[in-house]
Amino acid sequence: MSQDDDLPGDPVCYADMLVGGFVVDQETFRDVSRFRKSERSRLYEKRKGLTSTERAVKTAALIDQLRPVLEAIDYQRISLYWPIRGEPDLRPLMTELCNSGRTVLLPVVLEKQTPLVFRPWQPGCKMVRGLWNIPVPEEGSSQVPEVVIAPLVGVDAHFYRLGNGGGYYDRTLASLPAKPLTIGIGFAFCSLNSIFPMPWDVPMDKVVLDTGPLEVEQGK
Repeated sequence: MSQDDDLPGDPVCYADMLVGGFVVDQETFRDVSRFRKSERSRLYEKRKGLTSTERAVKTAALIDQLRPVLEAIDYQRISLYWPIRGEPDLRPLMTELCNSGRTVLLPVVLEKQTPLVFRPWQPGCKMVRGLWNIPVPEEGSSQVPEVVIAPLVGVDAHFYRLGNGGGYYDRTLASLPAKPLTIGIGFAFCSLNSIFPMPWDVPMDKVVLDTGPLEVEQGK
């Protein structure tokens, strides 16, 4: 999803210092938001600076690292994403998963600052431009994924994700009846020491980079 403001799961009410349903110090919220915005811009530039060959090599390596992680999981419905802003292009893997009989879903924003819905995708299905001009399946009943693959702008040592800033994945995961397995994916340079997680941030269950799966750091 594409939005550069670092939003929580709900609109901010500064009068009550209520952010995303949690009481948060206003100065801390501002400082963390500024830090994330700066890191997001820096990491966007690193992705943008990749040549087409470098991006293709890194993406192929990432898919090779992700494939065995998925093969070890029992699931039927999996959500991926349509790539924007130089994100790893997993569409070849999406086709593979469809051919293997899995149900591939894509996230759809129906309204700003509301949870995502997930519509089925398959090669050749009719796509339309959704919010922020991102292609989404035109039709199909929404389904609840068992696995969610989320693109990373950055990720920290405890698997907290720095995304595009809209808060859509956090908001959606909090709204689902059962939390799906979440896998953050990205290029190796997206690793950070900390994104300074806020109370509403939801960590990824697994992280896979083009250099391989990461292990969450304990005790820090």
